[in-house]
Amino acid sequence: QDQLVESGGGSVQTGGSLRLSCVVSSYTYAIYRMAWFRHAPGKEREGVAAISTDVIRDARTIYGDSVKGRLTISNDGAKNTLHLQMNNLKPEDSAMYYCAATSRQTWLSLRPNEYDYWGQGTQVIVSS
Repeated sequence: QDQLVESGGGSVQTGGSLRLSCVVSSYTYAIYRMAWFRHAPGKEREGVAAISTDVIRDARTIYGDSVKGRLTISNDGAKNTLHLQMNNLKPEDSAMYYCAATSRQTWLSLRPNEYDYWGQGTQVIVSS
């Protein structure tokens, strides 16, 4: 069964760190792009970071402006796991974080409609 399963969310104080993980299992087609999105109550879904997964070395990455320099996306191909290292967290980072993937070899994007597969999400709460 094709699925993405996120883990690693939790509650931290401002300035703290979390590492989110997303395990990819049993996809019918190869996955070429993966990303993290977040959705907070009353806000639009926001693309956080994306990575190309059709290459291991020098994988391309892009980030949303609000997280540049604080969040890092990475792909462990050997373990079929996507990570999001989140440092210097702020209350505005509080949201449900979703892992997304696509088999399309398109331009790397933070637009939700560019991704076909989604996980169930993991909650991140940052308190001041």
